[in-house]
Amino acid sequence: MKILLVYNLFAGHKKAQKILPEIQNLFSQKNIDIEIQYTKSPGYGVDIVKAADFSKYNGIVAAGGDGTLFEVINGYYQNKSEKRNPIGIIPIGTGNAFSRDLGIEIGDWQKAVEIIAGGQTRKFDVGKYSCDGKTYYYLNILGFGFVADVSETAKGLKMFGNMAYILGVFRQLLTLSSFEMTIEIDGQVLERENIFTEISNTRYTGATFLMAPNAKIDDGLLDVTLLNKCNRRRILKLFPTIFKGEHINYPEVESFQAKKIKVQTNIPKILTPDGEVFGFTPIEVECLKQDIEVFCE
Repeated sequence: MKILLVYNLFAGHKKAQKILPEIQNLFSQKNIDIEIQYTKSPGYGVDIVKAADFSKYNGIVAAGGDGTLFEVINGYYQNKSEKRNPIGIIPIGTGNAFSRDLGIEIGDWQKAVEIIAGGQTRKFDVGKYSCDGKTYYYLNILGFGFVADVSETAKGLKMFGNMAYILGVFRQLLTLSSFEMTIEIDGQVLERENIFTEISNTRYTGATFLMAPNAKIDDGLLDVTLLNKCNRRRILKLFPTIFKGEHINYPEVESFQAKKIKVQTNIPKILTPDGEVFGFTPIEVECLKQDIEVFCE
């Protein structure tokens, strides 16, 4: 068995660099040949996977956080190889939301390697979206509004680990405002004064937020969560409930499931696909049902 390992040495506040020899040793014990390619700069993972000859490998593995996986997925869909390899995940980043839906906790690289060595796979859904005339793919979540602003702030606070997202929330509350949004959900058109919108493939976002508690990653549907206009005090009351997914019971929150979504906003809103921060509304999103094979239990 041979694996292309796309490795982010800076993941997990550079912990990834320290544990690399242990990861290499465990792969060796499992008689798995790994070819390591390092993500030297943002976006480099896309180039690595896009240029890879898939016929040489039995799998493509992302070792890092959600951003590393996002790059691997987008390189995967740009790759012209006839063979389509399964994808693997070694969750050693600050946030690894997709791995949690696979039953792999953040930092549990030993279990991740065991799963890859086992060779068992399942097909999962992929989110596909277009903005600014370009097309992208994601496995976890696509958001805009308050959540995107929080993610952008959190990127500058990564030294605080998982607390970065929480600190970002409180900082963004200081400048909180709603915006006008038109969203089309499988043909149903809604007009909203919106605070944030999340279009989820997985249940979790970041490391700890159970944003879409009813989401399934193989049902052919994306879960849409809307937080509509409310004040700061109400958001502070809502915020703790997101850790357990109880926010969906509040009247300001609406939940939908859909195959296709279109969004327009009165002002361009920055996007956060899988924790990355780039692109703006308007967007068109669709679910590609069971479109990618993933190593899992």
